[in-house]
Amino acid sequence: MYCNYCGKSIQDDANVCAYCGTRVGSVIARKRLVRPREGRKIAGVCLGIAEYFDIDATLVRLIWLVLIFGAGTGLLAYIIGWIVMPEEPYLLPAQVHAGQQVTNP
Repeated sequence: MYCNYCGKSIQDDANVCAYCGTRVGSVIARKRLVRPREGRKIAGVCLGIAEYFDIDATLVRLIWLVLIFGAGTGLLAYIIGWIVMPEEPYLLPAQVHAGQQVTNP
């Protein structure tokens, strides 16, 4: 099987391309529009939209700047997105049971 985005050959049972990291095949994954906790500049609205639509975050940020300075509606839309979009849930570390030892490789 080949990745539709980068064109590299990947395993037939792969869910994610090992080279570019995009979802491949018939993976049914439910995407949510959330504000990521890492990689955001102000509130993560542009990064959340970029991840949801699988496009470059810089492109979304540039379009947002044009909306802010061009039409003036971008600032209001950003504030509404900040309020409406939920934050990404925290990733909890794996739990270690009392009888197990943790070893560093």
